Amino acid sequence: MTHIPHFTRRAAVLAAALAAALGAAPARAQGEPPIRIGISTAVQLQIGRDTRDGAQLAIDEINAKGGLLGRKLAMVVADETEDPEKGISAIKKLTADEKVDAIVGGYTSGVVLAQLPHIAAAKTVYINVGAASPAINAKVKQNYEANKYIFRIGTLNSLHLAGGLVSYMTDYLHGELGMKKFAIVGESAKWVQDLIPVLKRGATAKGLDVVMAETFDTGTTNFSPLLSKVKNSGAEYMVVILSHASSDVLAKQWYDARIPVPYGGIDVKGQDTDFFERVGGKAVTAVAGNYIVRAPLSPRTLPFLDAFKARYKRETVYTGAGAYDAVHAWADAVARANSVQADAVIKALEKVDMPITTGRLQLDDTHDVKAGPGLVNMLWVQWQEGGKRVILWPREARTGDFAKPQWMQ
Repeated sequence: MTHIPHFTRRAAVLAAALAAALGAAPARAQGEPPIRIGISTAVQLQIGRDTRDGAQLAIDEINAKGGLLGRKLAMVVADETEDPEKGISAIKKLTADEKVDAIVGGYTSGVVLAQLPHIAAAKTVYINVGAASPAINAKVKQNYEANKYIFRIGTLNSLHLAGGLVSYMTDYLHGELGMKKFAIVGESAKWVQDLIPVLKRGATAKGLDVVMAETFDTGTTNFSPLLSKVKNSGAEYMVVILSHASSDVLAKQWYDARIPVPYGGIDVKGQDTDFFERVGGKAVTAVAGNYIVRAPLSPRTLPFLDAFKARYKRETVYTGAGAYDAVHAWADAVARANSVQADAVIKALEKVDMPITTGRLQLDDTHDVKAGPGLVNMLWVQWQEGGKRVILWPREARTGDFAKPQWMQ
C-alpha cells in the first residue's frame, strides 16, 4: 500500500471541501427564498391594475437577468381600494403577514396619509407611485428617522402639478393662443385643496384673470349647474382638477350641452387609455395632464410602452410606468447597497440618478421626485378625433396643435 504524506492527504481533503462548497453555492442561492415586493393599490381601477402589471413587468425583467443579489424577485398584491381603513389593512397584510422587503403602490392621497404611521412602524421602504399630496413627503423632513421609509416615484406632487398647469395656462393657452380668462373647477379632495390656491396665485401673478374658482363633491352626477356657471362667467377655458369624480359624466354633459368653453387640466381618469372610447368620443378636444404617452421622453419610454402592450394587450396609464420605474429604482439601490436591509437601501435610493420611462429620476431631501428640464415633467395631452392623443405642452415634447370643439370652430 502506497503511503500518502499527511500534508498531501490534508490538501486533498481541503480541495474536496472547496469543490463541494463551490458546487453547493449556486444550489444554495437557488434555494434561497425570493425577495418579496408588496403592491398596495386599488386593483379594481385601471390605475391599480397598471400599478400591479407595471411592477410585474419590471420584476420579470430583473429575474430574466439573474435576479437581485443572487435571488429572484416575487410580488404580493393587497387591494387597498380607495378606503383608508382597507388601505391600512393592506399595509398590515404586506408587512406583518407577508413580510415583504419593500412596497410599491398608492393612489388616493387620503389613503396613503392614513397608511404612513403603519409603514413607519413596520420600517419597510414604501414607494408611492400615484398619490400627489405634498403632505405625504413633507413628513420625511418633519421627522426623518420615523418617516425615512417614504418615497415618491411616478407622480409629481400637487405643487409641481400646479407649476406645470400654470405654465400650460400662461405660456401656452395665453402666450401662444391668446386666452386670458379662466375658470378653475375641482373636486373636494385633499390634493385639490392643496393645489387650487397655488394655481390661482400663479395664474394671477402672470396677469391672467381667474373669473371663478369652485369645488364640487366627488359624487356629483349632474354637472349642468356648474357648466352653466362656467359658460356665463366669460371664461375662455375651463381648468379642471379631478381624480375621483366622474370624468366620464363631465365629458358627456359638456359635449351634449355644447358648452362653448374648451376644457382640460389634471383629469386622472381622463388619462385612461380607454377614456375616449368609454365616453363615446365625447372627450374630443379635452386635455388631460399625463406623464407618459407615446413619445421619446427618455431611452426607456418606447421600449417600456411596447413591452407593456405586448404583454397585457393594452396601453398603460401613469401608475404602470411609475410602478415599473419604482421597482427598477429600488432594485438599483439594492444592488448598490448590496443589501435589502431598509437603512442601507434608503441611503442608496436617496442618491438615485437614472433614466426612467418619464425622463430622468432624481429625488429631493423629502424623497420626492424632482421636476424640471431634463428630469420629469407633466405633459398636457389633448384627445383629438378618432381617439388620437397629441402632446401640446411643454414645447420641446409637442407632437401636435390645439384643436377647438367642433361647435366653436
